[in-house]
Amino acid sequence: MPELRKDPIIGRWVIISTERGKRPTDFASVPAARSSDFCPFCVGNETKTPPEVYALRDQGTRPDTPGWKVRVVSNKFPALQIEGDLNRQGEGIYDKMNGIGAHEVIIETPDHDKTLSDLDEDTVAQVLSTWKERILDLKKDKRFKYIVVFKNHGEAAGASLEHSHTQLVAMPIVPKRVVEEIEGARKYYDFKERCIYCDIVSQELSDDVRVVSSNENFLAIEPFAARFPFETWILPKTHKAAFQDIEKNEIHHLARILKEILMKINAALNSPPYNFILHTLPLQGDNRNWYHWHLEIMPKLTKVAGFEWGSGFYINPTAPEDAARYLREIQVTTLKR
Repeated sequence: MPELRKDPIIGRWVIISTERGKRPTDFASVPAARSSDFCPFCVGNETKTPPEVYALRDQGTRPDTPGWKVRVVSNKFPALQIEGDLNRQGEGIYDKMNGIGAHEVIIETPDHDKTLSDLDEDTVAQVLSTWKERILDLKKDKRFKYIVVFKNHGEAAGASLEHSHTQLVAMPIVPKRVVEEIEGARKYYDFKERCIYCDIVSQELSDDVRVVSSNENFLAIEPFAARFPFETWILPKTHKAAFQDIEKNEIHHLARILKEILMKINAALNSPPYNFILHTLPLQGDNRNWYHWHLEIMPKLTKVAGFEWGSGFYINPTAPEDAARYLREIQVTTLKR
């Protein structure tokens, strides 16, 4: 029988359609063919992008030339524009402001043919360190209230260029989804005086049915009320509100588990398109006691259609417990190569 499950943080209900019971082999996923078209992110094409705003480079190399390991540039077609004032206005009952923000592209590797899961642990750690450095820098701009880091991998997940990259958008407002998470976590904290994410980590480790992987600092799980098949969360095991507070040794543990999870998803689901999103503390205000940063990875295996849009309910054809078992049983190696 189908099962309704309630997300304990924001109160959203999902339908786990156990009668459909889809296994990894039931999801048709054909890896996209690699394009031979011109790529502005490749080595030698540095002048074809906006000037770099940050880079990890070989010693002695100049900006906007070869020799980089990770490179950050402004998005050529930004969702928001960094120059100007917010100029908040009312128009009757409606509110509006200028589209002020920052939109950056983090090019993860000079190698066009490598995806994030192909990179060695040290290189993935460099990518994550770059996230931290860009958040710390953009946080200085008091116009910005929230920074979202996300990855679209594969055309079906929204990637317009196949060269492996992450995007970062700094915004003058806190997204509604994050507000819902913070409010849900605050209500739980007011009632129990504990962080709900810390309690999720504790219970998942105890139950050990939705755990995919675990290391010294991080836990990867299939969430209890997963919206999508093989939706996977990575959470710090100890309370951490803001991603930019991550320590150097923790970055390497995060790199290891992120690479491992992406490799497992690729092996189980034939390298599907996916999105991942970093959920972290807003830049202003103090919600440190009850909010807990985490990374949500969502393979693109099903389509959101009329029922989901009309009801707000998601239908997930794969029980999180089954997805966790499938992924847990896949053996991969994250050793350097």
